[in-house]
Amino acid sequence: MSGASCPSTAYAMPSGLRPNGHNQHQASKRDTCSCFQMPLHYPRYKKSDYETMPEWRLDCLLKEYGLPVVGDANQKRKFAMGAFLWPSENE
Repeated sequence: MSGASCPSTAYAMPSGLRPNGHNQHQASKRDTCSCFQMPLHYPRYKKSDYETMPEWRLDCLLKEYGLPVVGDANQKRKFAMGAFLWPSENE
């Protein structure tokens, strides 16, 4: 990866708040957050978008949806297309 960060502020909780209503200072070790936040929208990329998408963007997209980020760029493209494109779009 080229050191680019994945902006996810659109899905972030307000500072210090957690979905369960507790603030971070009240959380015990047992009540830790996995930091996964369900994205609001399904990705609307076309097959051609995935084919030209840089690897760092593929990494961000897969991480955003809690999917594994393994393999080379071509393997990530193939996985993303299989995960996010309808069969009719993937032909």
